Order: sequence, then C-alpha cells, then structure tokens
Amino acid sequence: MKLYNGLGPNPQIVRIFIAEKGMNIPLQDVDIMAADNRKEPHLSRNPAGGLPTLELDDGSFLSEITAICEYLEEKQPQPPLIGTTAEERAECRMWTRRIDLQIVENMTSAFRYSEGLPLFKDRVRTIPEAADGLKTLVRERMVWLDGQLEGKTYVCGDRFTLADILLYAFVTFGGAVGQPLPEECGNIKAVVDRVGARPSAKA
Repeated sequence: MKLYNGLGPNPQIVRIFIAEKGMNIPLQDVDIMAADNRKEPHLSRNPAGGLPTLELDDGSFLSEITAICEYLEEKQPQPPLIGTTAEERAECRMWTRRIDLQIVENMTSAFRYSEGLPLFKDRVRTIPEAADGLKTLVRERMVWLDGQLEGKTYVCGDRFTLADILLYAFVTFGGAVGQPLPEECGNIKAVVDRVGARPSAKA
C-alpha cells in the first residue's frame, strides 16, 4: 500500500490512524499549494482531487478518510480504533458522522470562503458571503458537542477512536485558520489535549 499525502487535517487523520495501528505504509506527498492534487496524475488516482488517497496492493485506489480508516481497521483489527463489536462500531460511526457533518464540513467551507479564499477561489466554487454564518454554525455545534462529552474521557466514553482523531485534527486546524475552539468548550479541549499527548499525534 501507499498513501498519497499532503498538507491539511485530512491526511493528518489517516497518518495518525496508521501510526496508532503500528502499520508501515509509505507516503508520497502531493503538493496542494501547487494544485497538483487537481491535475494529472492525481486525478487518475482520485477524480475528486482530494487527499489523502490510499493505493491498495492490487493497484486500485481508495479515498475519503472514513473509507480509508475502515479499510485499514479491517485489514488490521488491532488495536481497535473503530470497534470490536457491532455496537462499538456503530457508536464510533455515529459520532464520526456527527462531527464530520456538523463541524468539519462547515469549518472547511468557512475556511475556503474566507481565510483560504486566495488559495481556493480559482479551484472550487466559493461563497464568501456564507463564511460568517458557517463559522457561527461551527461554534454552536462545538458548544453542543461539548455538552455531550460531559463525564467522558473520549468521544465514545473510555475508548480512543477515529472520532477523537477527527475531532483533534479539525479543532487544531480551526485554531490555526481563524476558527478557535470556544472558551467554554472545556470538555472538547480535554479530549483534544489527550489526543495531542499521544505519540501518534506527531505523525
């Protein structure tokens, strides 16, 4: 296998997942600043132009964070980062989906429409007038999530999962691009700090 890697939180999530698994998967960097992900040969690997993209042993390609991580979990179940039972896997998928839809999607779009506009305006459809509203949605959903984390060590209770990795990567990213974690979100901060203290966070 080979992971096509680049700047940003999306590739970071998969790198952390791989590090937690103790897997040895070579990386090949794709320069997103030069828009190499939006041209050949990368578009033949991933027609959506995104990163990361995983090249499988049979020469096929897999993209999208959750699809890649679920594939790696099936290939190497230990240590479990999604779950070992149907109930655990469903719980992790539920929270990963909630964080992705309610926080990640809005945060990413808000960045592309504001601080990241000079980089993205000629690459994807941008809606600058939507940026402030999206940032408000992110703050509101973070406050909601913070309440859901009361009394928990990680998003799924005592289990460290893909949901925590996703949250860590995007809370860290948000803080660097004008969307800091609201001060009242102490429970999210505690989870992010725990993840950040793991050796895999440096991957």
